Amino acid sequence: MPNTTPPRAIAVHAAGTWPQQEMRDTVTVDFDDRFRRRKMYLTEGGGSFLLDLPEAQVMRDGDGLELEHGGFIHLRAAAEDLVAVSAPSPALLLRLAWHLGNRHLPTELAGERILIRHDHVIIRMLEGLGATLEKVRAPFNPEGGAYGEHNRLPDHPHGHHHHGDDDYHHH
Repeated sequence: MPNTTPPRAIAVHAAGTWPQQEMRDTVTVDFDDRFRRRKMYLTEGGGSFLLDLPEAQVMRDGDGLELEHGGFIHLRAAAEDLVAVSAPSPALLLRLAWHLGNRHLPTELAGERILIRHDHVIIRMLEGLGATLEKVRAPFNPEGGAYGEHNRLPDHPHGHHHHGDDDYHHH
């Protein structure tokens, strides 16, 4: 009887650091499914695999998910319904970015615009501040920081806080 247990992906390798020639399949997922520890995924080739990481981490477009018994799954960021935030001046765009960051909202800085997910309360706030808003469909790759991106850095310890004597954080 053939083994029907799906392969396990046990590690995430940043885009450009894993051997493309060892790619077994591709999976395309939205941002929510790119911040996981353990989940079953279906691949574009019709297969499946279990993501089984020691802790949840942000996965980015182009990353390679290392399979336990060899090979990699190529991770792609799916297009999502987003809101592009722009402003008539760089100063206003900077102010808008500050307000979004102050609310710890997942935010992608994309040149002369900011990408966010739709949130009616945030949309009203941005409109009140003078933002120009446009619905767009694009992959969502928010900045790291509060969403675990710092955990991707080599030799970066886990389970700590960055609020020591030399750090200042205020809300």
